[in-house]
Amino acid sequence: MYKIDENAWNEKYILLIPAMLDAHFPLIKYAFYSKDYHPVILSNEDHITDVGLKYVNNDMCYPIVLNAGQMIDALQSGKYDINRTRLLMPTAGDACRGANYLHVLKESVRKAGFDRVKILSLNVKGLEKDCQMRVQAFMVWRALFGLFYGDILMLLINQTRPNEVKKGQSQKVWQKWINILSRDLKEGKNLTLGKMKRNFDRIARDFSRIRLNDKRKQRVGIVGELYIKYCHLGNWNMIKFLESNGCESHTNGLSWYAMYYMDSHLTDNMTFESLLYKAGLKFFGSLQRAMVEAIRKYGFYTMEDFFTMKREADGYVSWGYKTGDGWLIGAEITGHILHDCRKVLAVQPFGCMPNHTCGRGLYPSLQKKLPQGMIVSCDVDSSGSKLNVYNRARMLVDMPLKMGK
Repeated sequence: MYKIDENAWNEKYILLIPAMLDAHFPLIKYAFYSKDYHPVILSNEDHITDVGLKYVNNDMCYPIVLNAGQMIDALQSGKYDINRTRLLMPTAGDACRGANYLHVLKESVRKAGFDRVKILSLNVKGLEKDCQMRVQAFMVWRALFGLFYGDILMLLINQTRPNEVKKGQSQKVWQKWINILSRDLKEGKNLTLGKMKRNFDRIARDFSRIRLNDKRKQRVGIVGELYIKYCHLGNWNMIKFLESNGCESHTNGLSWYAMYYMDSHLTDNMTFESLLYKAGLKFFGSLQRAMVEAIRKYGFYTMEDFFTMKREADGYVSWGYKTGDGWLIGAEITGHILHDCRKVLAVQPFGCMPNHTCGRGLYPSLQKKLPQGMIVSCDVDSSGSKLNVYNRARMLVDMPLKMGK
């Protein structure tokens, strides 16, 4: 396996990657290191919406406005040698505006005067083959570990940080494990499935040793469109807002989305490729069950594993919703409410048709079928108001739940 040296970047292309997965990129970034590329997860935030709107039509959805704005702002900063810089645009390739992200980014970068900068695509549908990033086996293996380790760390710190007696203790435990796992990923050591499962237990045990307040804060589930759900830029620091208002937030892990995508997008027929994805789905399921068991062993909350969650959601959602985040949104809402996370905040970009149909269009039905829960929807957009979004979240926090089930 390729051994990573983070200081050896002078002879490589700099690969700029927009912020997308706050909890996962500190580890998943190691999957993008190769003999050719040195990845940089962008952290610039000031004025990126304004930069994005300068080059992207405001009718495009909010994530691409932020992505393009962040990347163009980085190119304009002068920090990077334009001749040795590449941009990476991950995309699911769904039947929505997201399928046009790569084309929109190309046009935006060209308008900004950086037409020499090559843009690479990362997708599993074979889109834009002329500029698709070459993925090697060691990259996939590192990404697998980054995904599951990112999941368990996110699921645990979001429960301990709002409730810890000694402030900062959760962050220390999180940083300890980021350091350990980063070293393993860089050196290509301890990347076995047995080690991963043992680490699940060790990580959960470490978080269980954090002293928590006896009176736990109310829990709010966060569901919705992928980027808005996992990136603080997209959801306007919603986790921080909820914690500052006396709540414990729960965002479900990325492995559930990965399994949803394989289940709904890639296994529809009997081609050799679809059979591989079906095998991958079972493989992911075994790792996810081990993670869920470790989390629950130490008394923490988590969603049911993917296959159990899907069974429980039967009758509440339609499996025909396969565009974008599709039926996963409704299934996560159902899972939260059935397992005592009874307040759910659904976040999506304004004008996101898949989320407005598969998500918002389903909320009234779910609210009738699950009267013990409460669902509030929030749209974010470049022209939107943070105050309005925060007010809706605050309304969810303050409203009393119905008694009983």
